[in-house]
Amino acid sequence: MNTKKTDNNTSDENKEIKSSKKSSYSKKKKSKKNILNGTAYVLSTFNNTIISIADTNGNVISWASAGQKGFKGSRKSTPYAAQVAADSAASKAQEYGMKTLTVEVKGPGSGRETALRALQARGFKILSIKDTTPMPHNGTRPPKKRRV
Repeated sequence: MNTKKTDNNTSDENKEIKSSKKSSYSKKKKSKKNILNGTAYVLSTFNNTIISIADTNGNVISWASAGQKGFKGSRKSTPYAAQVAADSAASKAQEYGMKTLTVEVKGPGSGRETALRALQARGFKILSIKDTTPMPHNGTRPPKKRRV
């Protein structure tokens, strides 16, 4: 019987230790670095627009998409949705002290130009704009035309 009592006491002590461990857990805070130059990647598809802003090493600092900003369905592909997404990504990047950008645009979507205008309106100095849209050199057969 004595062994049972000691087992109960140790299990109670273990519960107290476990509960105290849960409350002491805390997240690490991100340190805000001063990053002046970066690259903005604008991926504009027919269905969505995604903007990623990275530093010169390629580490993504901020990103936003039309879907992330609350647009659903066909509204994600609008130029206004691309503008809102670019504005959001730009504001996060400016918290890190970013001033100048080189922009790489990819895709055939309608949000390409508006995303660029939104980045300029935010006060970024755009050094260069590069179009990296993949173009086939007569690759696979394209999908058939839509009949609506």
